[in-house]
Amino acid sequence: MQQQSDKTGEGSVCRPPSLLDALIPIVLVIAMLVLAVVLFGADASWGPNQVALLSGGMIAGLIGLKNGYRWSDIEDGINKGIQISLGAILILLAVGAMIGTWILGGTVPAMIYYGLDVIAPQYFYASACLLCALVALSVGSSWTVAGTIGIGLIGIADGLGLSEAITAGAVISGAYFGDKLSPLSDTTNLAPAAAGTTLFAHIRHMLWTTVPSLVLAMLGFLWLGHDAVASLQTPEQVETLRLQLAEQFNIGLHLLIPLLVLLVMAVRQMPAFPTIFLGAVLGGIFAVVFQPQAVVGLANVADMSTAMALLKGVWMSMFDGYVSASGDEVIDSLLTKGGMSSMLNTVWLILSAMTFGGVIERLGLLERLVQSLLGATRNAGSLIITTLGTCLASNVVTGDQYISVILPGRMYRAEFRRRGLAPVNLSRALEDSGTITSPLIPWNSCGAYMAATLGVATLSYLPFALFNLINLALAIIYAMVGFKLERLEEGELEEEVEPTSLAESLVLETPHEPVTEMR
Repeated sequence: MQQQSDKTGEGSVCRPPSLLDALIPIVLVIAMLVLAVVLFGADASWGPNQVALLSGGMIAGLIGLKNGYRWSDIEDGINKGIQISLGAILILLAVGAMIGTWILGGTVPAMIYYGLDVIAPQYFYASACLLCALVALSVGSSWTVAGTIGIGLIGIADGLGLSEAITAGAVISGAYFGDKLSPLSDTTNLAPAAAGTTLFAHIRHMLWTTVPSLVLAMLGFLWLGHDAVASLQTPEQVETLRLQLAEQFNIGLHLLIPLLVLLVMAVRQMPAFPTIFLGAVLGGIFAVVFQPQAVVGLANVADMSTAMALLKGVWMSMFDGYVSASGDEVIDSLLTKGGMSSMLNTVWLILSAMTFGGVIERLGLLERLVQSLLGATRNAGSLIITTLGTCLASNVVTGDQYISVILPGRMYRAEFRRRGLAPVNLSRALEDSGTITSPLIPWNSCGAYMAATLGVATLSYLPFALFNLINLALAIIYAMVGFKLERLEEGELEEEVEPTSLAESLVLETPHEPVTEMR
């Protein structure tokens, strides 16, 4: 929590923020973000949200200046906020490049081609959710799953005439189930480290909310799939699409090798950015070897040697994506995507969100709000619900999943122990809200990533991210009725741990599995 005075700069003493100080920028930003959605709809993330977030950062900065902070202190908070997001930005750019080369090299077309043949349409949404859940459980990364299998599943949904929004919801539901329970996941390691418990005790305690949520989500997707059967493409239309894919690319099972290589590297806990970038390079190699006609066609040059045309085509697919020019509207809309340039708006959104989040954190405004909330918690259930709400609010305000797991964890850790609650209750609450609500917020780094990668606006897939919504609802219900609240055994009470700053929390050394840099 913010101390009575905070010395910063040379000889300057800063006043702690009042509750009104904390409320003004946060309430104004949320109001501006809501207004942006009202005025611009699905286009809100293409500029309006960025303006709102940067404006909020300036408003918070003015409050900091009023309280005695120097601009250099505020700027330091901005720099730290942006620094936290740099890993996500690099991964985004690498995914953009990979999408481009994987389409050019035939990997994505092959996933669509074979997926149309083997997946039963009425079970598609449930199958997509289950497949993503199993792969995410293996690799520990929701981002990797969405950026690989998720792209193919969106293409298959297009081919079958199914809803992209529901498919994206199924992909995200499965990806976050696996991410949440995988011991390879970064957030699954960070949550128990922040709360003060062990990794596998944390995972065991999460089963009570996570597994029932997936079962209910699967039932929901089965119902949605059965309800959508009447609008499916006819077998003739599906076969026509497969033939068009086969005409444009040299389809074969060997084209799935880049996908398998990437998943193996993820399982082996290779860092995310080099893993995905190597996947993009491998896609480019496959394009040159197996799809030379598509590469030369993309380069669109007449006065250049074949070798140079191949190099130019692959290079173009990495920075500007693949452009299908078959003349068929369905196939062209399906395959025209990817490239680093397609991620630049998302990078803009993340930088804006982290600017606001960095100022809020540096000035202690979010901590001041939490301090007020603690005074209203009367029992164990209300403390857990307050924690869930803080994680959600942190995802909205700071725009980053990691902050929303670490910051509330460190801030509430001593309070949970003081009330005799085992730390697994806190670690589960951090994941039940901090982890799973992050892809539901358009300006959060996870929400921005999912929307950019899957090509579906966050607010479009939000109602269909059934696992994420159900899991949060179950966590609230469990807290209200006191179900599966673990108490500290006699003699287990540890010393209360003083909350640390976010900066200290971010370099917190976890005693569990190493963080993999995969989200």
